[in-house]
Amino acid sequence: MKIKKPAGGAHGVHPGHAAMTGILDNSPMLPLHYRIWALSTGGTLLSGVSMCLLGVTLPLVIPRFAMPASSVGMVAAMLMGGTVIGALLGGHIADRWGRKPIMISDMIVLMIAASLAALAPNAAILTQAELLLGIGVGMDFPVASSYLAEFMPQGRRGRMMAASIAIQSVGMLAGAGLAILLLLNAHAGDETWRWLLAAEILLVLPYLIGRLSLPESVRWCMSHGRNTEAAKILTRFAPDKKGHLLQIAQQLGKKRHHVAKIPPGHHLGLAALFSPEYRRRTLLVTLPWFFMDVATYGIGLFTTILLGSLRGKLPELSSTLNRDLGNALDSGKVDLFLLLGSLLALWAVPRLGRIHMQLIGFVGMILGMGVLLDSALHNRGTQSTHYYLILAGFMLFNLFMTMGPNATTFILPTEMYPTQVRAFGAGFAAAVAKIGATISVFLLPLIQAHWGLSVVLALMILVSLLGLGITWIFRVQGQGKTLEEHHGPEVPQ
Repeated sequence: MKIKKPAGGAHGVHPGHAAMTGILDNSPMLPLHYRIWALSTGGTLLSGVSMCLLGVTLPLVIPRFAMPASSVGMVAAMLMGGTVIGALLGGHIADRWGRKPIMISDMIVLMIAASLAALAPNAAILTQAELLLGIGVGMDFPVASSYLAEFMPQGRRGRMMAASIAIQSVGMLAGAGLAILLLLNAHAGDETWRWLLAAEILLVLPYLIGRLSLPESVRWCMSHGRNTEAAKILTRFAPDKKGHLLQIAQQLGKKRHHVAKIPPGHHLGLAALFSPEYRRRTLLVTLPWFFMDVATYGIGLFTTILLGSLRGKLPELSSTLNRDLGNALDSGKVDLFLLLGSLLALWAVPRLGRIHMQLIGFVGMILGMGVLLDSALHNRGTQSTHYYLILAGFMLFNLFMTMGPNATTFILPTEMYPTQVRAFGAGFAAAVAKIGATISVFLLPLIQAHWGLSVVLALMILVSLLGLGITWIFRVQGQGKTLEEHHGPEVPQ
């Protein structure tokens, strides 16, 4: 049977492969799509939960383990530093061995890490546990995002990807809610912080069990010449086309699906990311994400501590435990705007485009940090007015960050690179970003201790400005394109 190439197929795609990807791109949203989406959110959920819980836990652990400022920064930096290792490792292996094995392996790593953190007898073990936790989260980010992008219909990809990263905000809210619940029933000197860290085990388990029955990525199978396996998986999306799909697979044999600006035979590794064809894209997906994470993780992880510094020691919150509870409650208030921004991203990113929303988001982040800097430098009005201005600054920052760069930097790497190097490209971008996060969370306590909070906030404004400028300089507009069409000649390099 002669295979007809679908209209609008991407440049350079074999007609048989184009027919198969066309089923994915044009499929209606099925229950299987939503299941794939739900089970792909493990890394983003745990990223939010772990960041929030560590931020709430640190004030309780610091006096328990007599931790100096450098040790506090090291614990937080290990969480971020682990994501660098995990993102590079997970993306590299997933492009060779498949998406599914890594998505299962990283959940096992997360369960081990959460158990180790909860049972940590000292700061050194806690630091090592946070490193392992970061590795697990880092592995999941590029692999799960690539997996999700490769399955979602073209018209729903942006929205479902934005919804996936929105779960990070849900995780932060869940972490804040759990912290408040446990701290309300805590007593000085008890082991509440251990229960806070142990809670992550219960969150990982459903993902681990659910992912065991997921299919391998169709596009990954095609890119490795496993066309029969790809066709069988596709029958779960289009059972009425089973015979046609198996016939296509038979005709294709072991032919590999290759759609890239670089011809077949060229090495699709790190060299490809910095080749003339993909260099602009690599700068676009790495540098703005780097600067966003410097601001986001630096502010997000230490929100509880920063709120306490800006508010001062109120008389009704005299004990460490009570101050931590008060700051956790305020963290929950501002974290609601993380979720609100994420919900707005579901509408704004598909309609206005990735680049436009990234630019708008950085502008809003700058405004939010400007309000906080003004509050740090000037105590305007009454104590109540000052307090609400501080909350407003955090809320503005969180709203625009999740509505813009937090969503777009997660989506763009999965679209900017071809299937053979998609997970590695996304992993490399995430690793560069998490280097920024690691630097931020390690240096922030030291900068605050030596130069004060105002310098910290001014630096956050500077990095947001850099993210804004670099997005504009290296922008690539590919709105409305399929994953294959992104690599056609009509899309700028």
